[in-house]
Amino acid sequence: MSNHDAASPTEGYATSGDYSNGSTLPAIPNGSMRDVATSINGSANRAASLASQQTYPASNIAPPQVSRKQLMGYVGFANLPNQVHRRSVRKGFQFTVMVVGESGLGKSTLVNTLFATPLYPAKELPPPSAEPAKTVSIESISADIEESDVRLRLTVVDTPGFGDYVNNDSSWKPILDNIEARFDAYLDQENRVNRSKMVDNRVHACLYFIQPTGHTLKPIDIEFMRRLHTRVNLIPIIAKADTMTDEEVTQFKARVLADIRYHNIQIFQAPTYEKEDEETLAENEEIASRIPFAVVGSTTIIKTPDGRTVRGRAYPWGVIEVDNEEHCDFVKLRQMLIRTNMEELREHTNLFLYENWRTDKLIAMGVEQDQSVFKEVNPAAKQAEERAMHEAKLSKMEAEMKMVFAQKVMEKEAKLKQSEEELYARHREMKDALDKQRMELEDKKRRLESGRPLTPEKSNTRKKGFLRT
Repeated sequence: MSNHDAASPTEGYATSGDYSNGSTLPAIPNGSMRDVATSINGSANRAASLASQQTYPASNIAPPQVSRKQLMGYVGFANLPNQVHRRSVRKGFQFTVMVVGESGLGKSTLVNTLFATPLYPAKELPPPSAEPAKTVSIESISADIEESDVRLRLTVVDTPGFGDYVNNDSSWKPILDNIEARFDAYLDQENRVNRSKMVDNRVHACLYFIQPTGHTLKPIDIEFMRRLHTRVNLIPIIAKADTMTDEEVTQFKARVLADIRYHNIQIFQAPTYEKEDEETLAENEEIASRIPFAVVGSTTIIKTPDGRTVRGRAYPWGVIEVDNEEHCDFVKLRQMLIRTNMEELREHTNLFLYENWRTDKLIAMGVEQDQSVFKEVNPAAKQAEERAMHEAKLSKMEAEMKMVFAQKVMEKEAKLKQSEEELYARHREMKDALDKQRMELEDKKRRLESGRPLTPEKSNTRKKGFLRT
């Protein structure tokens, strides 16, 4: 557990943000969204990775030949991630989360607990004479919150009335229509001439609250997730987990996951990337093992018997601590939703869920792409194709590296052989010189021992006659 998770919920309150209408947000704890920027920073690296794996559509334009070059000095493009980070922080971020579940499961309380600010005011119960609504309604609330100079436009979409009627047939339809209407609005923005100010109101995550029955998923739960799992990132949550024992929670989680697998329902899983450090991999595995998250929500500050101040619920038999991983999975839910994978949720919504819907929408409208210009493909197939091309690229690079290595080895061996021959030649030359010097010394030694001069004597014979000098 990180230090942020272990921090007291009452420590260090940040400066409040402002609503668009001029009212002021309540002060929020610094620890509630400290890692929003951290979850975004990896987007630049992932974008660079995707760019390196880019595929080219079938056309008359051949892909360029890419070669690897070595820089002779510092250029500066290694600062690109920092530039992306500065621009993102300056622009701010948008995140939309939808909460779905029956009334009384603590949806509003959990949202207030997650973001450590009262987004939802206290609700007043309607009088018995009030006539209940006939259909599911969609309500949304937006707030601008700021933490460590990172601004976030948070939108929470609520679905009051879901599952509260005797006949819940098609109760999922207004929710699905709302999600697709947001896709439509984003598509209209993409089709505008001026796209400089695009607002992303698409739903990036859906927290689905499961009633803690302790048995299996109800038909309405299965039908809802089957209808929406291709349109939104589903995150199943077992509400009010403090009504069950630890053993009951474990068994209920196993039954819920079995139902999800049986009906081929896709729920959001934290992705893993190459070259991830062991700590991140272990953290993702720990989060995945807690799905569906059994949570308890509370914004009430209470004091434990040992004197600690915590967020939780007080019962006659003890205290349930919201931020204690031994009591519930709230910390892991917050870690996955906000501190670790908020950008992953946004990215998966944009690249997969929205693109799949957009493809189906355009095909239904009779729009056909020119295959010589664009190649309309399934995102999953495109990802597989990119992976295959990336693996082929790696194989080619590996072969080139092996060839270069073999050439370097041959050059080194030739150089060593030449040096060896030069050493042998020098050795022979020095040996011949030493042999010659040794022979001369031995000759001088013999002359000394025999009494003969070391050098021949000059002739003293004098010439006679008139030629004598």
